[in-house]
Amino acid sequence: MRPGSRAITPPSFDRAALVTLLTALLVAALLPLAVAGSAAAATPTALSLSAPASYADRDTTLTISLDASGVPVAAAPVVVERWDGAAWQPVGSGPVTTDVTGTATLAVPVDRSPERNRLRASYAGDEANAPTSVEYVLLLTALPTSTTLTGPASVIDEQTVSLRLTWKTVEGTGVLGRVYLQQYVSGVWRWVTTVGTNAAGYVDVRVTPRVDTRWRAVTLGLPWAAPSASVSHRIDNLPSGVPVALPASAPRPRIVLPAQPRATGAGAYPVISTISDAVWRSMVGRSWHRGCPVGRSGLRILRINYWDYQGYRRRGEIVAAASAIRQMAAALSDMYRAKLPIRAMYRVDRFGWSKRVNGADDYKSMAAGNTSAFNCRWVVGRPGVRSPHSYGRSLDLNTWENPYRSRLGWVPNAWWPSRSHPRVAWRSRTHPVVRIMANHGLRWSYATSDSQHFDAVTRNGRVIVVPGCGVAVCH
Repeated sequence: MRPGSRAITPPSFDRAALVTLLTALLVAALLPLAVAGSAAAATPTALSLSAPASYADRDTTLTISLDASGVPVAAAPVVVERWDGAAWQPVGSGPVTTDVTGTATLAVPVDRSPERNRLRASYAGDEANAPTSVEYVLLLTALPTSTTLTGPASVIDEQTVSLRLTWKTVEGTGVLGRVYLQQYVSGVWRWVTTVGTNAAGYVDVRVTPRVDTRWRAVTLGLPWAAPSASVSHRIDNLPSGVPVALPASAPRPRIVLPAQPRATGAGAYPVISTISDAVWRSMVGRSWHRGCPVGRSGLRILRINYWDYQGYRRRGEIVAAASAIRQMAAALSDMYRAKLPIRAMYRVDRFGWSKRVNGADDYKSMAAGNTSAFNCRWVVGRPGVRSPHSYGRSLDLNTWENPYRSRLGWVPNAWWPSRSHPRVAWRSRTHPVVRIMANHGLRWSYATSDSQHFDAVTRNGRVIVVPGCGVAVCH
């Protein structure tokens, strides 16, 4: 020991304190293992949920069963939650408690949306039983529904009517959803439009039928509302004009033409155009052929509205010379304004080629009561003699009721020549149709011998002289 230093005495060793410290460390180390061992010893549990299928907007009884390895767990609190589309929300005021059989019941409202019928039941577990949870979807039964379609039974042509489509449950509750409006066309129901009902279960749709129609409303259903379809609803399309009343004994045309398209535009709405490629292809070899005195560039097509014999507005067309088409358009427009009907107005090439007239078949056109103009052909009943119609300045109007006296007799029938009609058959120059034609320079050239025939006069008041006709009637 160096001088001046002091001896250091080591601390005394406390054996009891050391034992206490080591025991504490050992307990701390073993405690988690003990807890884990305790948890591992807890009995596995199982939750099951069941409920009868139900209609929406009413309660169903949810049955909750809890068991531990097949043994019912009694007095166990079970929390039931429902998915609200964003989060789980508790059902009821708190947990439900199982009885001695390990079951509990809870009244649960059934929602219209399957997504909001998702439930979750949870059991937190205890010293003896492990925690568990389960999800379940309430079974939704679609409520029977009825779909109806109501509206007027008739409509005036070109006017709009309102149809009401209604979708309700059998209990009378309105269904908010999509409804399909369909129309019966050619033996098949065809979709027209899709509309949505309001909260009261109905929606109004406006339609403008142009023919007699049948309608129905169809719904495809919702998860909570069953599909249904209405009975068909008929709407009769009534004419806006006055139908022609013919004598009961009067013969009807031998050829029945399909109705022409419904009118477009207001009034007569005449439209004059050059001859399109499609129209010209149809004319060549029928109403026009090589050697005709007027060609494509000298012809025009007139499309115009007219009143048919049933009182409906139709749209027809004629081909005529460019020099005469405006006279015909003006005269036919005046007929329209006076509501003087026309039976049909198809281009004559529709009737095909005829060897008898060396042009489009005028016999068939007359037998159908058709109105037409240009047709490069012979005079009916006079082979080799060119008809005035070859120049496109002649108009044949309502040919069935206004026959032509050919060398072989009356064409197309012998009933009408001795009879007249205030609207469709004329036998004097005082008839309104003859007056209208005359006002626009269309001369009733052959009077009652060919009452259907009118010729467009030139600016100097003359009619083109057709070689070979002379003073004879040249239809």
